[in-house]
Amino acid sequence: MAGRPKKCLSLIGFSLICLKMVASTKTAPEIPTIDQAYSKISNSITVEWSTVPGATSYLLTAEDGDTVIETMVANSPGTVTGLKAATLYQITIRSIGAAGRSQASPPKQAKTVLAAPILEVRSPSPDSIRVQWEAVYTAVGFSVSIMRANGLGRIWKENTTNTTLTFTSLDAGTLYTIKAYAWNANGTPGDDSTCNQRTSPRAPANIQVSFDSGALKASVSWAPTEGAFNYTVMASSDSSELSCSTTFSSCAISSLQCGTEYLISVSASNDAGSSRSTPAVTLRTVACAPGRVTIQEDPPGHLSVSWSNVDLSDYYVAFVKSDDGLEVHCNTSLTQCNFFSECGFTYFISVFAYNKAGQSPLGDVFNYTTAPCCPGDITPVLVSSDRVEIVWSPVRGAELYETKAVDGVNVIECNDTAPACTLSALECDTRYNITVYSFSEARGSNTSCTSQFITTGPCSPEIKNISKDAFSMINVHWRSSNDDATYTVTARGDTGLYRCSSTGESCTLGGLPCGSAFSVTAVAETQAGQSLPSYSVPLETVPCCPASLTVTQVTQSVVNVSWTVGTGAQTYMTILESNARQSKCHTHGNHCLLGCITCGVNYTAVLKAISATGLTADCAYQSYFSSACCPLGVKLYRLAPNGIRIYWQATRGSANYSTDLYGSKGIFTCAPSSGLSFCDVTEIPCGDVYTVMVSPVAETGLKLTFCPKKIYSDKLSHRKVK
Repeated sequence: MAGRPKKCLSLIGFSLICLKMVASTKTAPEIPTIDQAYSKISNSITVEWSTVPGATSYLLTAEDGDTVIETMVANSPGTVTGLKAATLYQITIRSIGAAGRSQASPPKQAKTVLAAPILEVRSPSPDSIRVQWEAVYTAVGFSVSIMRANGLGRIWKENTTNTTLTFTSLDAGTLYTIKAYAWNANGTPGDDSTCNQRTSPRAPANIQVSFDSGALKASVSWAPTEGAFNYTVMASSDSSELSCSTTFSSCAISSLQCGTEYLISVSASNDAGSSRSTPAVTLRTVACAPGRVTIQEDPPGHLSVSWSNVDLSDYYVAFVKSDDGLEVHCNTSLTQCNFFSECGFTYFISVFAYNKAGQSPLGDVFNYTTAPCCPGDITPVLVSSDRVEIVWSPVRGAELYETKAVDGVNVIECNDTAPACTLSALECDTRYNITVYSFSEARGSNTSCTSQFITTGPCSPEIKNISKDAFSMINVHWRSSNDDATYTVTARGDTGLYRCSSTGESCTLGGLPCGSAFSVTAVAETQAGQSLPSYSVPLETVPCCPASLTVTQVTQSVVNVSWTVGTGAQTYMTILESNARQSKCHTHGNHCLLGCITCGVNYTAVLKAISATGLTADCAYQSYFSSACCPLGVKLYRLAPNGIRIYWQATRGSANYSTDLYGSKGIFTCAPSSGLSFCDVTEIPCGDVYTVMVSPVAETGLKLTFCPKKIYSDKLSHRKVK
């Protein structure tokens, strides 16, 4: 039973061996023979051979001594690519069939052709193209040809051993195709390079220039030139240079300067470059507007207009137009004209210069106003004790009205373009002589106008000071020059109005609330009426004191002082003072922590409320006894069987103490008899760790909790505090 699988395995093995022997009887295809190998492109060699029976493909190999390049092809001819230019290669071929590949054929030499020259071309002139290239490896000469890119016309071909060549007598603005290749010593041509280059255009012809005097713009046109892509027009003068560019055969140059002579030229350009500029055409623009125009009226009724001479002008025209629409003009080759004028009118004057190019641009338009007439129907109206309003009918030719109020010594003036004026800053209770004059900038004031008299109302009082007496009453003092006047003082604030009256120079305001701000004014009243209020004077009452003050002990040396908010107070100052030292705090809030407090000492607590301006109210005086000092020298001793005795040193400020033991199994408390400095705690569980604190007890019975805590372990029979 065990031997049968072994025999099967042997038979199977024998069958495989037999199959292998049968397969190995197939042979590789024959070795092909290369008929020829040649290069037409600098990076490849083409191989031709006779077909070998049984071959399904062929392996071409090219070697130059440094590199080996292989290419698989299906049949003849085949090409090996990726080669170096002008290089000699050994070419071999192998046939490949189902049984494998043949041996390499006998080698055949073939050399790749020369590389194509890399061309750089440009058009230095409208009728020439310059071709330039770098030397090609192993090349002994070059062939360069040129023809129109559209295929029309003849072909120029040149052979040279140089690396530059210029073709001349070409057509301007024309696109040419340039082709070049190198050849070796055997005359074999290499790869060729082809590029296109356009010749630069010729300069445009038939230049025409027209000038727009109103817009100071020149329109330039020309005959189009062959092959031009763009045209540039230049307008040059001694002081500036302007230009415009276009693809059409006309262009406009704007922003020309008046009174200037320009040279206009045009050049054409394309992708090959620019042509030369055309011969310049001269353009003279219009003259500039005359300047330094002066106008005089001498004698009245006669206007004389003069101006400065300008370049490129042939003659001048002056225009004078009155504000009623009437216009006259004067034509002259001089620099002055005379006109008739009437009073009360405004004249608008302009001067132009002319030449063959046209009229100069509009210069400044001047206006001249003759003397105005005197205002009539003057009506003064009393407005207040320091102001008078006056109205009147408008008059022709007046640009401005000047009102004067004279009291015999002082002069008050008011200028306005409207037929009304309000005189302000007048002296109160004073008789004024008021006159209105018409005015123009050119002619000044007409002083023939009549005047009116009026007396102003009573003077406003001036508050000198505000004082506070010992009874917290507010006394207001003022100064005034009125006779037989009654004065009323008003304090206005958020809490209401408070008034007092007097015929003298002071009065007293009472009942003003604390922490309030007021604006205080005074008013005088006579038979002539009521004066304006005086300038307001601010008044601030002291801030209100907080309703309550509380002092709380935080630690042995720190207390917290708190209080309620006081109206009008911005900050508060808290002071704790004893015979030995003082602690102070200044804050915006309503509480403050004071440190460096001595335990067991009697302090005086003071609180001050302070306003934003610094007014201070001394609000509270309170006696405060700081907490007793925490005891020192705390020691613990074991009392059999389950007790602890706690000793301490009594400190200043307390006669009563409380002792607390905190353990994991409970809290134990004892209070010693008065005057004693020890306490026994019994029945405590053994084997525990306790935290011990001895605290003074205040007179109120409050036990202080900020004294230091000590740790005690019950594992030793006699243990001091850690």
